[in-house]
Amino acid sequence: MTTNRRGFIGGVSAAALASTAGSAWAQTKSPSIYDPGATDTELRIGHFCPYTGPSAEYGAIGKAHEAFWKSVNDKGGINGRKVTFLSRDDTGLPSKSLEVTRELVEQEKVLCLFNPLGTAANTAIQPYMNENKVPQLFVASGSSKWGNPTDFPWTMGFQPDYRFEASAYAKHALATVKDPKFGVLMQNDEYGKDYYAGIRDVVGEDVDVIKVMSYDVTDESIDSKITDLKEFGANVFINISTPKFAVQAIRKAAEIDWKPRHYLNNVSLSKAAVMEPAGFENCQGIISGTYLKDATNRTWDKDAEMKVWRAWMSKYMPEADTSNGYYVFAYAAASLMKETLRKCGNDLTRANVMKQASSLQNVRVPMVLPKLLINTSPTAYYPIKFIQLSQFSGQVWNPLIEFIKNARSEAEPIDEARAPEPASR
Repeated sequence: MTTNRRGFIGGVSAAALASTAGSAWAQTKSPSIYDPGATDTELRIGHFCPYTGPSAEYGAIGKAHEAFWKSVNDKGGINGRKVTFLSRDDTGLPSKSLEVTRELVEQEKVLCLFNPLGTAANTAIQPYMNENKVPQLFVASGSSKWGNPTDFPWTMGFQPDYRFEASAYAKHALATVKDPKFGVLMQNDEYGKDYYAGIRDVVGEDVDVIKVMSYDVTDESIDSKITDLKEFGANVFINISTPKFAVQAIRKAAEIDWKPRHYLNNVSLSKAAVMEPAGFENCQGIISGTYLKDATNRTWDKDAEMKVWRAWMSKYMPEADTSNGYYVFAYAAASLMKETLRKCGNDLTRANVMKQASSLQNVRVPMVLPKLLINTSPTAYYPIKFIQLSQFSGQVWNPLIEFIKNARSEAEPIDEARAPEPASR
């Protein structure tokens, strides 16, 4: 495949994107329209995540995706087409992310990239994907930048955005902790800075009430930073870290007998990857923002979606640890991708894939918390707009307060001409 590199001029508007898809349909008499990555019998989907390196815990997501698409194919595929899922290891390095993305687009000729993982990684590929008009869908990162259809109409997130999540922690702390002093641990990159922006939106930057310690992903230990936050006198700890460092932070806080109100970002709330290695006894009372069902909580034992998920895990990932929340995350994200592709019908152009992704209405995604429906529009690229603050107790996450909505994600009405058919159940 020869890449079209005529230049990226400030992004293509979402309205123009919809118009492109519509005109393509109008100009052909064929019942099927294909871009690279689609044929009468096949759909080719690309993906990357770190199977190796400092963030290798996230490799569980890629493995679950592979199992999911196998299960889809076992049932006949999507609209009669089998899905070829091509996943690559980017080791968590943005330069490698761009390298494997170019391979997937230019050599493997994928229709789209689905759930590529990481803020820095997706930042590295975002200009390339938008310049070449290839969907970068349901990104596995909560950066607020994935909700910018004006400048990047080919990029859409999946989970609640980090800035919104962090602001919810700060607001809760201000409302429930007497004379709060904030200690923040953050990864020194866009992921960490996006979270910190949400804290700053609420708390400001008064050095008397907030102290920030940053770390690099290549660091061996963050122990001294936890000690510094305790010495500052912080009674609120907002922990913006990936699993390896989240475990270290929890264990070190327990070791030095530091007991602040602890908020842990939701990318590290996995029981198997974080809470158990950190020691359940050290995790009691930690608060996080959840939007998915906790497979380890007996509350969901009779839940229909949980029963289906457990049966699926038993059949397609029998050796996997069902307490690992990344398997739930992957199943939910892949379910939304499946629904998006189903709605494309036989118009399997990249423009139509984005059109369908940006016109989802009242779609129920399995394993997302009850009552939460997916709604997107050409001006609203945040599929999941709510979180629920939950607290770790015993060995499970329990709801703490009702759902909080991301005020920045309000959708504008969808043009009736683009309104999709009702989602299947």
